[in-house]
Amino acid sequence: QVQLVESGGGSVQAGGSLRLSCEASEFVYARYCMAWFRQAPEREREGVAYIDTFRGPIYSDDVKGRFIISRDNAKNTLYLQMNRLKPEDTGSYYCAAHSRSCDGTLKPIEFFPFWGQGTRVTVSS
Repeated sequence: QVQLVESGGGSVQAGGSLRLSCEASEFVYARYCMAWFRQAPEREREGVAYIDTFRGPIYSDDVKGRFIISRDNAKNTLYLQMNRLKPEDTGSYYCAAHSRSCDGTLKPIEFFPFWGQGTRVTVSS
């Protein structure tokens, strides 16, 4: 059972940056699909960035060009660098993992068996 712990959330003004981290409790193989989801108030959770080592990153259209997902397998840690933040980026951000590859596609919530508790991001205008 992989446990995931997010950190790095906070409050920032529009146009600013934040870097989220997600540390896994055990070794995460390079093939593992890891992702960041977010959930705004009164909205469904949505995937924003995915990565498995062999296929590279995948982004939703909302964040493409502003967010960068990366991973350090030696540290069992996933990152999300968020730049040029907008008020609509506000929400709780969750880390997710699966032992299979992302296969180059935006996997749905149901694909991921392992989740963190979330970290809150607030972007003010």
